[in-house]
Amino acid sequence: MQVSATLVKDLREKTGAGILDCKKALTTTEGDLEKAVDLLRKKGLADAKKRAGRTASEGLIGSYVHMTGKIGVLVEVNSETDFVARTDEFQELVKNIAMQVAAANPRYLKPEEIPPEEAEREKEIFRAQARESGKPEKVIEKITEGKFKKYLTEVCLLNQPFIKDSDITISELVQATIAKLGENIEVRRFVRFQLGETT
Repeated sequence: MQVSATLVKDLREKTGAGILDCKKALTTTEGDLEKAVDLLRKKGLADAKKRAGRTASEGLIGSYVHMTGKIGVLVEVNSETDFVARTDEFQELVKNIAMQVAAANPRYLKPEEIPPEEAEREKEIFRAQARESGKPEKVIEKITEGKFKKYLTEVCLLNQPFIKDSDITISELVQATIAKLGENIEVRRFVRFQLGETT
């Protein structure tokens, strides 16, 4: 099937994918634009997972200071190349992550950083709450896991719902940017300062 240049252009604008990828997707979906978008998104996310193992040692340190001047954030986000770090999409991601840290005040980057004793203490509290409410023993562990999962969305940056779009997590926002830019991207670390706060 012959794919028109206009259709390829439309698909490129919608997805940010390369010309050849757009052409291939439109050929596969027989010119169906919506199906081609879905196909490229699936491919992009699959490619993003493949890229996750690649070293990301370039990038940016971004900052955000709340307009009241009472909260400030520094965040390091890495990419594989300086070229990607200079793109608008990457800079927007870094800015959004810094704002997220300021607004949602995560304590950890990811669940693996939570000290095991703290994780166990939280689970024990959730178990006790479930028992206290008279739940049967067989569902207590399920309730505990559910509450712990919710706890992770509060204290871990990558698990938090994105403040500008609560349908996606910060981790998914990063994955979408990886799919768009074609490089591994990694949120390395962050620090949040609040005026008058003691460490």
